[in-house]
Amino acid sequence: MKFNTRAIHAGQKPEETTGAVMPPIFQTSTYAQQAPNVHKGYDYARVGNPTRTALEHLIAGLEEATSCACFSSGVGAIDAIIKTLKPGDHVLSTNDLYGGSYRLFTSVFEPYGIEFSFVDMTDLQQVERSIKTNTKLLWIETPTNPLLRIIDIQEIAELSTQRGILSAVDNTFASPYLQQPLLLGADIVMHSTTKYLGGHSDVIGGAVASNNEEFMEKIRFQVKTSGAVPGPMDCYLTLRGIKTLHVRMERSVENAKVIAGFLDDHPLVEHVHYPGLQNHPQFELAARQMKDSGAMISFSLKDNTTERAFQVMSATNVFTLAESLGGVESLISHPASMTHGSIPKEIREKAGLSDSLIRLSVGIEDVEDLIADLDLALSN
Repeated sequence: MKFNTRAIHAGQKPEETTGAVMPPIFQTSTYAQQAPNVHKGYDYARVGNPTRTALEHLIAGLEEATSCACFSSGVGAIDAIIKTLKPGDHVLSTNDLYGGSYRLFTSVFEPYGIEFSFVDMTDLQQVERSIKTNTKLLWIETPTNPLLRIIDIQEIAELSTQRGILSAVDNTFASPYLQQPLLLGADIVMHSTTKYLGGHSDVIGGAVASNNEEFMEKIRFQVKTSGAVPGPMDCYLTLRGIKTLHVRMERSVENAKVIAGFLDDHPLVEHVHYPGLQNHPQFELAARQMKDSGAMISFSLKDNTTERAFQVMSATNVFTLAESLGGVESLISHPASMTHGSIPKEIREKAGLSDSLIRLSVGIEDVEDLIADLDLALSN
């Protein structure tokens, strides 16, 4: 099946009892057993729930994975991945990544003896030089948050395979509609389903998918043991959101391309970070690796001050000043103080994230209204 069909039908079938087309919300904490440990596939809702199973099958189908496990949040999914490691192991990650990932790595897991290094993963030689004898995982985020750098998944995956190291890709910014890391050789793909998969800013969730069954057994152990699982209503909302993923992404990307061009030509804008612009350093890689350029944009102003950035962000009416991304509504945010506030200033700036950077999540509104809103805010 093609992607647009899989977004609606992958891993799905009418409910057996009633023939319901949409998976029902199985709002239960436990299940009747015929005898001890003899049951119809479910025994306790922390371990499994039919609504959650339907969502896991759907996401696995979108990512061309054999298995998927869902979590109560994106960081819950990352947490489970890192918990498959042990003290003394080393993780090599990109130096331009989501602040919540950085905080989890450095503030939670480093004190327990897991080592982390952060490098520019657009430079394969730098990645090769940074691999240690105890490196067990390469953590890739592409496009990166918030600078929209593109990391060559296939190149990194080939290197990790040669070295006997697992590779994991945070695919949240692209969504499986635009990018399928497992088909490019990655071992693991992770999502904050809160974003494009859910798509309506009304549910929190995460997912891990892979074709590596040994690894997924470890992830399912974390599901059962740590219990960071989504409720059935959360799973239902995400299932419903995914049904329109392809049409939402098409419109958001179409809008983002126009807005990126507008900003790139604007006299008050210094630089635009968007993989669909030909001046982007990884433009050709993005065109090869992704189906399209995405709906996230970051930009800096010629008046490159935090005060001016705040003024612009506070002056929009259609764009909502808020954290998160990937919903049908357009959002504007300040990474340095919002999504990336947990990363120390000197580390942010070394990676290229200035205090005046503005990030846009482009939604599905009329693009003329979005441009008019930005034009007015920039001219304010």
